[in-house]
Amino acid sequence: MDTSAALEQRPLEIIAVAVVVLLLLSFMFLCPFSQEAKVLSAKTASFLQFLYASFLKPHQASATGTGQQAALESFYKAQADVYDASRAFLLRGREDMLGLVAAQLRYKEEKKGWKHNKLIWIDLGGGTGWNIEEMSRFLDVPSFFSQVYLVDLSPSLLNIARKRFERLGWNNVTVICQDARTFTLAGKAKADLITLSYSLSMIPDFYSVVDSLSGLLSSQGFMGVCDFYVQSIVDVQTRNYTGGVVNRHVNWLGRVFWRAWFDTDRVGLEAARRDYLEYRFGTVLSVSERNLILGGLIARIPYYIWVGKPKFATASDLSVNCLTDVLEQLDAACTESPYLSPRHHRELAINAVELSRPDIRSKAYECAVVNLAGNLPLPSTFYSIHHWRIHYDEHLPKHTQFHDEYIYAFNWECPLLDNRLLKIGENDVILTITSAGDNLLSYLNHNPKRIHAVDLNPAQNHLLELKIAALSSEICYNDFWKLFGLGKHADFRNLLVSRLSPHLSSHAYQFWLKNSGTFTSSHRGLYETGGGGHAIRLVRWLFYVLGLSDEVKRLCAAKTLNEQREVWRSKVRRVLLNRFLNWTVVGTEAFAWKAAGVPPAQRKMIQLDYLDQEGLIDSGIKRQDIGGNAMFEYLVNTLDPVAENTLLSRDNHFYLLCLLGHYTRECHPDYLTPRSYQKLSRPNAFDGLRIHTDELNEVVSRMAPSTLTIAVLMDSLDWFAPKSTDATIQVQAVNHALKLGGRVLLRSAGLKPWYIRVFEDNGFVARRVNARFPGTCVDRVNMYASCWICTKTEDLASLPPSDSKVESMRRDRSPSSTSSVVEQLEL
Repeated sequence: MDTSAALEQRPLEIIAVAVVVLLLLSFMFLCPFSQEAKVLSAKTASFLQFLYASFLKPHQASATGTGQQAALESFYKAQADVYDASRAFLLRGREDMLGLVAAQLRYKEEKKGWKHNKLIWIDLGGGTGWNIEEMSRFLDVPSFFSQVYLVDLSPSLLNIARKRFERLGWNNVTVICQDARTFTLAGKAKADLITLSYSLSMIPDFYSVVDSLSGLLSSQGFMGVCDFYVQSIVDVQTRNYTGGVVNRHVNWLGRVFWRAWFDTDRVGLEAARRDYLEYRFGTVLSVSERNLILGGLIARIPYYIWVGKPKFATASDLSVNCLTDVLEQLDAACTESPYLSPRHHRELAINAVELSRPDIRSKAYECAVVNLAGNLPLPSTFYSIHHWRIHYDEHLPKHTQFHDEYIYAFNWECPLLDNRLLKIGENDVILTITSAGDNLLSYLNHNPKRIHAVDLNPAQNHLLELKIAALSSEICYNDFWKLFGLGKHADFRNLLVSRLSPHLSSHAYQFWLKNSGTFTSSHRGLYETGGGGHAIRLVRWLFYVLGLSDEVKRLCAAKTLNEQREVWRSKVRRVLLNRFLNWTVVGTEAFAWKAAGVPPAQRKMIQLDYLDQEGLIDSGIKRQDIGGNAMFEYLVNTLDPVAENTLLSRDNHFYLLCLLGHYTRECHPDYLTPRSYQKLSRPNAFDGLRIHTDELNEVVSRMAPSTLTIAVLMDSLDWFAPKSTDATIQVQAVNHALKLGGRVLLRSAGLKPWYIRVFEDNGFVARRVNARFPGTCVDRVNMYASCWICTKTEDLASLPPSDSKVESMRRDRSPSSTSSVVEQLEL
């Protein structure tokens, strides 16, 4: 192709590049020639060389051929010397991809999970070898890998790579100029790591290359890919195996523009490249990002990072890594059903037929069976190192209603009361609302057999996952304290990539990568985020505006109750318990729900209690007319006794956190103590934990009968409307799952919750264990009007099983065919 033809085909690129070149040349000649300016000038010269080779220089045919290698040489030969310098700003995400796969490899190495000690890494399309040298930031490449293969089709880039490894003195790196489609390892060797960094988009025949990778990768190995992409969310909404779709959608204009732009340099951005990768392998982690050129002023280039592993275990590996075995174990843990291995599965099915009842299956298991039947990968949670998080459908309206935001950054229930009332032991199987996970971690200190954490809001479970990941990753206590004691960590993003990522599900990792500013912001920390963070920020802003910030610090630092009472009565109370503020902000329904997490049904209970206490039930006054007064009195009855009877600086971390925005070393939840940190950081500390992102009824109805011993429902029943059947359905489901003598612990904003009668009508005996009347302080939070223990005394009639919505999920239970769907699949 001659120059004139190239100019005719790319006019917009030529104009854009010409403007940039003129600006850069002007900068080079006008800048003073200081040492710093010379360095900057050299970088500018490299950038100009890159612009020329990429956008101005015509792609000329090679004398030796016209294939892909000739095209690559035409593109790279003129810029090979400046390739690394010019790609630092363009090829973003490579460091993160390397950090993510290194974290997976390192964790497996620490746990002695490899079958052999000679790990092999293939860097496909590795060019100049930059990836391999960069990996040394995370792993000692010469000692960690027995052999590293750099495979590329460009001789010019590979010459740079050879010089690089000669300089480094790394003898375990082999540089190979070969087509990716034909590359194989000698003998029966398999790779433990395969990486592709901005190379998959430059391989024309990408289907055959991706197919060949499944034969190169060992059954234990990992893959890491980083590349450009464009895609519509419509393409992936029906797929449950992508590991989450946060930020994945690229609008129509972006899809058209970037495909046209990159096509001129033979870079293919077809969505099929990423799609086929996700189809052929199992997704461990997946991220969609934007490269913000000059802060996004010039361009926002879409790119993705993907970490995966083999879709199914190989036939030779089934004896030690049987996928059906894993599915059965996970299903048994989710439903509290007895676990039987696949070789006993036929016997189990026969027994089920004889008992004339269907087997209890979790939603995750049913989803996995459907995927396996279609030869699709399993949802990403099945490929995680840990199996705490149970798969859920992120697209459902019941999850998207929370707009990817948690409400509670910390728990508002006092775990001391829970532990005193429940006396948790080693044989207890507990069901609890996740919330922020603080109380759940407190329960784990008592070594229960299993805990099922349930929350409909995915972000609440993401927060719990982050706390568990921090404990499981064995980061130092100081880092753990910064994260959840102070709620700030300047190096959070690096910690997330290099240490926490192996212990997070793909959905949770996407969430925290997107919200990494939660911990790195200089203005606010973890506990000033989420729905509840609005209230904390408002209170602190009021104190600042009114010049009371120093008084608040005095209140939080008081050594005695008398000192605390003096500051409270004379300074702080008049701001927090201000009627004008209550009527205009705090007492409104919108603030109660968005900031304080008080739903309309619970607000109604508070108003009815106020009418009862004031003797106004039969007065004809409507509860709507006293809404502001009711909320104000509830707030007074909550805060006054707390300030008068509990010492914030030593014994009340709940309100200390609200006033300071962080905990102190003297006052914090018990999971933040060094002793608890040591206990919960031990291996297998969370093996008994299962995290469900679903409605409580959905989880409980899929549990084996009479298996739970404790259900901690917090104030969840306050959210139901009295005229609905929701409470009855939930109470009956809990009765079904609880053992005789099992207990339900619940709190309520009402002194006499209407649903207590529902418990009594459905096999429970209810006992109020505390009640908050005006002027009394029942615990350190004092926010709930009453606390109840409901003990199961009788079984209800068996609940009808929920019908499966997908016919293919059902198992054939006829006597002549008792094998399960999973058994019939070729894995």
